[in-house]
Amino acid sequence: MKDSPGFWVNRILAPYANEIGHLLAEGASIEEIDGMAVRFGFPVGPVTLLDEVGLDVAEKVAHVMLAAYGDRLQPTPGVAALVKAGRLGRKSGRGFYIYKNGKKRGVDPAAYELLDAHPNGGPRPAEILQRLVLGILNEAARAVGEGVVRSPRDGDIGAIFGFGFPPFRGGPLRHADDLGAARLVADLERLAERLGPRFATCEVLQDLARRDGKFYP
Repeated sequence: MKDSPGFWVNRILAPYANEIGHLLAEGASIEEIDGMAVRFGFPVGPVTLLDEVGLDVAEKVAHVMLAAYGDRLQPTPGVAALVKAGRLGRKSGRGFYIYKNGKKRGVDPAAYELLDAHPNGGPRPAEILQRLVLGILNEAARAVGEGVVRSPRDGDIGAIFGFGFPPFRGGPLRHADDLGAARLVADLERLAERLGPRFATCEVLQDLARRDGKFYP
């Protein structure tokens, strides 16, 4: 693997984690965000993952990613607000969720107040999942183009064992091949038009779409 900020796992996880704040601000609920990711095949949802990693750790990583890659990986202020309030996730007993004796006991309503977020239906479940997953696929494709991993297979194995990308989907790059680059580009362009440049399609996917190419031969 090439030495670069965030290496592979943190790099492709950054847009996934950052999207949580955008979704919450638009009225999605914590349970819905986590639930859609688990239905897709992740062992836990992205909000639970942040609580497990530690929100203070997640905040530090987010700043490294921002310094290295600029506004594309701009973190939303939510995690910082929770850290400032002393909520570090499971290890402190409170994060997005409440924990008792290390066990998750449900969403803490006070987290919504700190985030100034109000669950009110928000984006449709299918859009929540699309925004979470396409951020990973787009960043994974971009990182492959930069040579961060030696091969798509190495990258997919790293994502499966590194943060639990659903193994039955083969990893983010195999999943991108299954969806097809042309479809990914079209979906990302629609999201970018509505939500801004964080969904701008990377050159690698655009090139694959133009020539009907794939990561795997």
